[in-house]
Amino acid sequence: MLSIPDLIRKKRDGGQLTDEEISFIIESVTTKRMQDCQIGAMLMAIWQRGMVAAEIQTLTREMMLSGEVMRWPDEWKRLMVDKHSTGGVGDKVSLVLAPALAACGCKVPMISGRGLAHTGGTLDKLESIPGFNVQQSAEQIRSILASVGCCIVGQTEMLVPADRVLYALRDATSTVDSLPLITGSIISKKGAESLSTLVLDVKFGRAALYKDLESAKQLAQLLMDAGNSLGIQTAAVLSHMNGTIGRYVGNSLEVIESLETLKGNGPDDLMELVTTLGGVLLLMTDLALGLSEGKKQIYDAVIGGAALSKFEAMMKAQGVANETSRTLCSAHTDYYSILRKSEHQLELEAPADGVVLDVNGLVLAQVLHKLGAGRTKAGEAVNYSVGAELLVSLGQRVQKGSSWLRLHYEDPAPSPDQINLLQKALTVGKDKREAGDGDTLVAEVLLPH
Repeated sequence: MLSIPDLIRKKRDGGQLTDEEISFIIESVTTKRMQDCQIGAMLMAIWQRGMVAAEIQTLTREMMLSGEVMRWPDEWKRLMVDKHSTGGVGDKVSLVLAPALAACGCKVPMISGRGLAHTGGTLDKLESIPGFNVQQSAEQIRSILASVGCCIVGQTEMLVPADRVLYALRDATSTVDSLPLITGSIISKKGAESLSTLVLDVKFGRAALYKDLESAKQLAQLLMDAGNSLGIQTAAVLSHMNGTIGRYVGNSLEVIESLETLKGNGPDDLMELVTTLGGVLLLMTDLALGLSEGKKQIYDAVIGGAALSKFEAMMKAQGVANETSRTLCSAHTDYYSILRKSEHQLELEAPADGVVLDVNGLVLAQVLHKLGAGRTKAGEAVNYSVGAELLVSLGQRVQKGSSWLRLHYEDPAPSPDQINLLQKALTVGKDKREAGDGDTLVAEVLLPH
C-alpha cells in the first residue's frame, strides 16, 4: 500500500517517482485524501529536487486524466488548435489570433486564465465587454465551435480538477516557478482540450517570467516534450518581452486595441506575434504549405475583416447583445459608449529632448496592477477601466514636455512615488537608437521534430 509520507520523503531525498506513485499522488489530490500540508510538502520537494522527463510526462498525463477530457466530432480532429502564452505586458494576442484562426478554417477551444501578479488575464479583458460570459459548459463550447469556430472561455469545473488544487497551493507555498509544475499545469489543460496542435508563446526578458533566451528555451523544450508525449503536435515561439505588446495596457484599453487590430489598424509588434503564432499552427495542421504562407493567410484574415466577423459572432455566441457586438465592430465607433472609461486621465511628459530608447514594461505593469488593473490573489475584483496608453514608440524623437504616456485611473490615484517610477520607466537619449531587440519580438521558432 502506497503511503503519502513515504512518497514525500522519497522525492525530498531526490528519488524518482514511478508512474504508479505519481498516479496515486494526483488521485489523492483530486479526492482530497491528501491534506493541504502534505500537498505543500510534496510541491516543495518537487521544487527543490526537480523531476526527470518521464516523471514530468506522467505528472502531466495524470493531471489531464483527473477530470473530463473534451470530445470532438471526428471531422474536427485535425483542426483543433490552440496557443498558450507564458504571460506578458499588454498581451492581447489571443483576442486577435483566435478569430483569425477560425477564419482560416481551424477550431479553437481556447481555455484561458485570469490575471495574477503583473500579467493580465485574457478572461478579465473579455469580461470588460458588457455581457461577455466566459463560463460555458462543454456542450455550449461544442455548439459555439460548430457555429463560429472559436471561443475563449474559463476552465470548467470538470476540467483538470487536480490543477485547480495544485495551482492555488503553488501560489501559497512559493513553488510557482518550478519547471515540472509549470509544465504539468499548462499542458494538462491543453491535453484535456483534446487538441491536435498547440503553439506556445514562451516569453523572455525584463517583463517575463524568464529573463534570458536560454532559460526560456529550456521551458519551451519541456513544454514541447510534454505536449508531444500526449499526442499533441507542439511547437514554440520564443519572443522578447521587455516593453509592452502594442500601445495599450489594461483590460478595456486592450479590448479597444484588439478591435482596432481586427479592423486593420494594428501595431506591427502585435501583428508580428499574431501572424507568426497563427502561421505555425496553419503549417502544422497542413492548412498552409510553409510558414510564410501560413503567416500571409493569418495576415489576410485580420486585414481583410474575416477575423473581425468571427470576433463579432463569438461575442454574440458568448452572451454579448447583438447591438453591442455590432457597435464595437463597426468602423468609426465610440468605444466608450460601451466600454467603461476611467474617471481620470493623466498625461506624463518627456523629461528631455531626444530619442525614445526604452520603455520598461514591467514597471508600467506593476504600477497599473497597484492602481487596480490586476489582482494580488485569486478571486479579487479588477477595475477594467484602469490602464495606460503609450503615446510614443521606440526610436521616435520627442521634445521635452511632450506627452509620452496617458494614465487611466480611478481610486486609488497614483502616488508621487508611482508617478516617479513611471517617469523612470522611460529612457530618452541623445543618440539615434541602434536597431535591436525592440524591432522584432520573435527571436526563434521551434518546430516539433
